[in-house]
Amino acid sequence: MRLGTIIAAATASTLMMLGSGGNVLAQSAPSLSLEFNGLEKSDNGCRLTFVVNNGFPNTLNRAAFEIAMFNTEGAVDRLTVLEFKELPAGKTKVTRFNLAGADCAKIGRILVNEVTDCTGEGVDTATCRAALKTNSRAGSVQFGL
Repeated sequence: MRLGTIIAAATASTLMMLGSGGNVLAQSAPSLSLEFNGLEKSDNGCRLTFVVNNGFPNTLNRAAFEIAMFNTEGAVDRLTVLEFKELPAGKTKVTRFNLAGADCAKIGRILVNEVTDCTGEGVDTATCRAALKTNSRAGSVQFGL
């Protein structure tokens, strides 16, 4: 009888460990998503709209990305750093950037060339770079890493 009790207890213990391990595996890794949402002509150039979501458990004190803009022929037109400032944990934020002298009709592709700054408690630039996910809703303009 004693052996049966020990086996039952060991089986229950193993199942509980497997169950909790499964929960750990089911949790998703923190992410930083950057969506290129659109572009529109502005008074002095082109206005780019981005939607960014901080999927980290802590606020990012500052997030900035160097982007490369390619014209419709595939040549690099400009490099610029976009500063997203503070991003609260779990928050989605819409940010617009005006690019003076840029012609929206001639933008063919936007590339996140580098994460230039990304800081917060327990987060550094390398962590943000590894967690960065991109997508685009801007139709004809390609956007990515």
